[in-house]
Amino acid sequence: MEALQRPVILILGAGAVGLSLAGKLRRVARVYAACRPVHAGAIRERGLVMEGVWGDGTADTIACVASPEEVPPVIDFVIITAKGTDTRAICEEYAGVIRDRPVASLQNGIGNEEVIAGYTDTVIGGTVTTNFSVVAPGHVRVLSESAPMHLGVWSGNGAGALDLLIGVIRSAGIPVEADADIRSGKWTKALLNIAVNPICALLRAPVRVAADGNVRETVIGLINETFAVADAEGVQLPWATVDDYLAHLFSVQVPDFAEVYPSMYYDLRQGRRTEIDLLNGYIARLGERHGIETPHNRCIAGLVRYAEAHPASP
Repeated sequence: MEALQRPVILILGAGAVGLSLAGKLRRVARVYAACRPVHAGAIRERGLVMEGVWGDGTADTIACVASPEEVPPVIDFVIITAKGTDTRAICEEYAGVIRDRPVASLQNGIGNEEVIAGYTDTVIGGTVTTNFSVVAPGHVRVLSESAPMHLGVWSGNGAGALDLLIGVIRSAGIPVEADADIRSGKWTKALLNIAVNPICALLRAPVRVAADGNVRETVIGLINETFAVADAEGVQLPWATVDDYLAHLFSVQVPDFAEVYPSMYYDLRQGRRTEIDLLNGYIARLGERHGIETPHNRCIAGLVRYAEAHPASP
């Protein structure tokens, strides 16, 4: 398809990921970002400050919006980067804007695309493994980029929209690849989060705790159940067996992220809702649908929900 001259992109739920993306894309597109007022105020005053592997500088051409009424009538792409706990609410708020437009999800967890598909026909799923963080209001840092972004059609006849979006993102200097099976890609990325995020959050420990002898069997149980549910869902994971993935988890992933505290740890510490229902809770719900027992995922999800409702002192 013919490339768009200067597309108009709306980013919904722009935090660390969305603002960094806005700062990069604004070179090749007109970018509107729905973000928190504290970020919007800082960006309107002095632009978005960026630092790290995506470049250092100030982006002063990003338009921050606070409501659907501030969005221009013509939007080429919508990209949702909100936390999964906010997906339905942001889709409801911007329902009139996203209807009949291609919408891409660059969010953690599994299940976001299913929610978005209730509001528009063309949904593009995505995974991103770049390390983003917020330094201060209107100030983001991109620490590392370990792999290209992956995008693929989740639902609808979106092949043309996918090609155009990939072209725009690539022209902004962001490594990106098309994924013929983005559903598998989302599940593949979620495996590590299912295995370690809630345990690290509950135990207030970094990722290395997953390999501890007292914890390891629980992690193995979580993954065994997840593979069983994935098989029932028809999801093709890149590892032939559970043992193959567990070997990768304990020999590569856990050592690589050994001293990292996952985002769920910070969510519980700061009294925020976690994405447990898009991870272990999601596996438990699908297991029930397929008649598969998921006691480990159900237990862990329940413990995290309790911790959300009863925050402990720092």
